[in-house]
Amino acid sequence: MKKALSNPWTFLLFVTPAFLLYAVFFLTPMLASLKYGFSDWDGVNEPVFNGLDNFKMALQDENVWRAFRNNVYFILFSVFLQIPFIVFLAIIISNVKRLQGLYKTAVFIPNVLSTAVVGILWSFIYHPEAGLLNQLLDTLGFSQLKHTWLAEDGTAMLAILVTNAWQYVGFFVVLVLAAILGISKDIHEAAEMDGATGWTKAWKITVPLIRPVLLVIVLLSITGAMKALDIVMVMTNGGPAGLTEVMATYMIKQGNRLNEYGYANSISLLIVAFTLVLTAVFQIITKRLEGSDA
Repeated sequence: MKKALSNPWTFLLFVTPAFLLYAVFFLTPMLASLKYGFSDWDGVNEPVFNGLDNFKMALQDENVWRAFRNNVYFILFSVFLQIPFIVFLAIIISNVKRLQGLYKTAVFIPNVLSTAVVGILWSFIYHPEAGLLNQLLDTLGFSQLKHTWLAEDGTAMLAILVTNAWQYVGFFVVLVLAAILGISKDIHEAAEMDGATGWTKAWKITVPLIRPVLLVIVLLSITGAMKALDIVMVMTNGGPAGLTEVMATYMIKQGNRLNEYGYANSISLLIVAFTLVLTAVFQIITKRLEGSDA
């Protein structure tokens, strides 16, 4: 077995199928997007090279910047609300002695559902008349808080953010929980001997030790937020009046509805560029914080 694995042809045999799939389904579309992003193309006729015109138009397009702002909302909601809640929930579950597996399964179930199912499910919950949320507010005597959640300017984006968080919280809770359970019991025992208990121990010991995992979750949240698409398409399709539009939905509308496929490809390239910039900024900030801690 070792002799076979030391043979470079063996590695080539295993790598080639994966590389072919990667080339066909990732590299080829990426190269095509690069080609069409610098072209005036309606999806039918031969594309005409127009240099940076598409990108100039995109950077001057107010709808692109509004869509980018909504992508940033996804990031901010994840970093400042979703991730603290994830850590809180993971710490609670890690201290449960009985049926811990049941709780882990319960929080992970939404992640198993497809985004289309999640979007339709929460669209029913947000329904202004028959929706569970408004019905619950009525029952509790808070009728003044009822809204047409997905159709009002002040609530539509928040409703999508909550739905998106509900779907992915379970996945990240499992990651954080694995990191917490991987901490040596000796560390916890030493902390307890020093008088650290409850949330003091969690804040002073647990959170710093799982920091690498939290940084990965933030990075995944940034990249996930920048490619947000399906949840918005299912729930509002960018409405009302484009207030929940994200860059990916705007890109699809430009291509499929207006036949501006060249412009749509330039927007897709901007999504990649913005994602790279945001992740680079995050890594720079992280390194500086680590340097200051050292």
